[in-house]
Amino acid sequence: MSAKILWVEDDPDDVLLIGRAIRKAGLEPPALVRDGREAVAYLSGAEPYTDRRVHPFPSLILLDLKLPRMSGFELLQWIREHEEISRTPVVMFTSSRERSDIDQAYRLGANAYLLKSVDHDHLVETLRRLRAFWLELNLHPSEPSREIILQQAKP
Repeated sequence: MSAKILWVEDDPDDVLLIGRAIRKAGLEPPALVRDGREAVAYLSGAEPYTDRRVHPFPSLILLDLKLPRMSGFELLQWIREHEEISRTPVVMFTSSRERSDIDQAYRLGANAYLLKSVDHDHLVETLRRLRAFWLELNLHPSEPSREIILQQAKP
């Protein structure tokens, strides 16, 4: 099975614009969830994401910072606190250039911090490089056991 991206993004404009760039960059369509709580359900394999053939565990998580119901920071902390999920690479993919946001993301265990470019060509190139490194060159950890995740996942 090919590598799967879980994209956590709530802004409909970003979903549309970045979605186009994702296709142009040659990435498989990511699994899209709109807030942190939905991401917890996806990662946990809880309803409605129980069927891993339809909703495969991601090889990479693209995570926005400003999300409803559970911020990107809160979700990142939740991921890193759950042993079976904690090995999954998380790339913060956000518009914030704030030094405090960058530092906090790395403090909580982000693997990378990328800016959403407003320039379409630059955005496509960023996504091509992301694909090349994280999905083609990088070796991924084993997929976690769904039963263990469900036992650990108490958001």
